[in-house]
Amino acid sequence: MPSAFSSILRDARIRVPTLTLIALAFTYASTMPYQSIIGINELGLSDRAYSGLIFLAAAVNVCTSLTLGIWSDKLSDRRPLVLALSVSGMLGFGLIYEFRTAAVFVFSMLVLIPISNSTYSILFASIRTTTNTMDRGQAASITSTVRALFSGSWALAPGLIGLYLIHSQSMMPAYGIAGLASLVCFCLYLFVAKPAPKREGPPPVHIGFFSSLGRLLAPHVLARIGIIASLLGLQRVSSVVSPLIITHSAGGSVVDVGFMAGLVAFLEMPFMMMWGGLQRRFRSVHVLAFGAAIYCLYLVLLGFASAPWQIYALVPINACGAAAILSVPITYLQDLIADRPGLGSSLISVNTFIANGLSASIFAIGTSFTGYSGTAIFAAAIGLGSIGLLLFLERAPRAVRQLA
Repeated sequence: MPSAFSSILRDARIRVPTLTLIALAFTYASTMPYQSIIGINELGLSDRAYSGLIFLAAAVNVCTSLTLGIWSDKLSDRRPLVLALSVSGMLGFGLIYEFRTAAVFVFSMLVLIPISNSTYSILFASIRTTTNTMDRGQAASITSTVRALFSGSWALAPGLIGLYLIHSQSMMPAYGIAGLASLVCFCLYLFVAKPAPKREGPPPVHIGFFSSLGRLLAPHVLARIGIIASLLGLQRVSSVVSPLIITHSAGGSVVDVGFMAGLVAFLEMPFMMMWGGLQRRFRSVHVLAFGAAIYCLYLVLLGFASAPWQIYALVPINACGAAAILSVPITYLQDLIADRPGLGSSLISVNTFIANGLSASIFAIGTSFTGYSGTAIFAAAIGLGSIGLLLFLERAPRAVRQLA
């Protein structure tokens, strides 16, 4: 069986979306670290207004991803859709960079950029359409490898852009870089991607919007989305409590926070490839459960950390578990609606949205009766419960389907 890398390089139907995802990572990585600084400090939004804007933007992103995912399953060729989404990114990021006003920032964040963000799930849907014809293990390995390359690009971009902006009076050029990255995505699909061949045989069956939502709202699908979201929520909780533990309980500095975040990001890439290789031999759910258990162990140990060196020692465990939580669920979620790559891939956005809400709830509940270290241990307990529930559901698929 060919390696995941060779499969990606050999097949243009996988290679072009992968290259586009690598370019797309720069749109996220170049703007997200500076987004709050630009919105609040440079454009004058209040903390409350900015929080509301981020929540609404996330909601629009979920709705857009679902709608476009359902629609993309009706298309014989997703190439025009990716081109249109890339134009939306060019406009959204470009307008913020060019006009630098609060009104343009809000409009772009609520309309153009959420539409552009749907490119992520559409590209994974394109890859899934191709890998559906492959061996299950090979397909899962390819997906994890693509996600690893995306993470590698994400890890590289902030450092390069930070060096570029180190003497800048404004962080606004980050949005110009994001607009250029969207232009690269556009050019890849305009000049490199080939139009899909015309379908042969009978015309495809009509796919209704509400019938597609019915597939999403089936109890056995919703239950699994909720559990996967709770596991992703562990990583989100860690991203909040880890810097606080480093600078409070462990007595570290903000330099330690940045350095450890960079180390974890770079180590995630090889670990994602490792998890992808394991999916050739084992079911995705078992690989995910094992990786999530490792992350729960990290959270428990993080809760007992009292010195910076101890948190540095946890970096490999952190990266190993986080790599599983960030990469393996893509295949698992797509498998929930395997015959509809667009709808199945849109579950990635739904999962992220729910995970963000759950992580905020875990943080709020945890910090209401304990400190930051205790919240990390509390999150680990929730994670272990979620792993047990996931394995239980997968052991009794018939009972779950009867509830649907």
